[in-house]
Amino acid sequence: MFLSFDVKNPGKRDGEEVVQLYVKHFNSKIQRPMKELKSFQRLFLKAGESKKVSMVIKAKDLEYWNANKQQFELEKDAFEIKIGQASDKTLLAKEIIIQ
Repeated sequence: MFLSFDVKNPGKRDGEEVVQLYVKHFNSKIQRPMKELKSFQRLFLKAGESKKVSMVIKAKDLEYWNANKQQFELEKDAFEIKIGQASDKTLLAKEIIIQ
């Protein structure tokens, strides 16, 4: 899955931002963290500058280790992708269903 969005530095000073992508599983068969960090990207932005950011999340990034089968497995599940500055500062969210 390819994700693209804009990030803007609205301030009056140049600075860095770390954009983080988290995944939350809704009905997983196994216990998972509330949010799993799957990708991040560090950006340098001049004051007032905007940049387009692209991130990719692959099906393999959503798999879990099935100990009974001794292999990674992709569950049929609903999950949410969240993007933000930190796990408690997410600004974008999208629900996805794997059938």
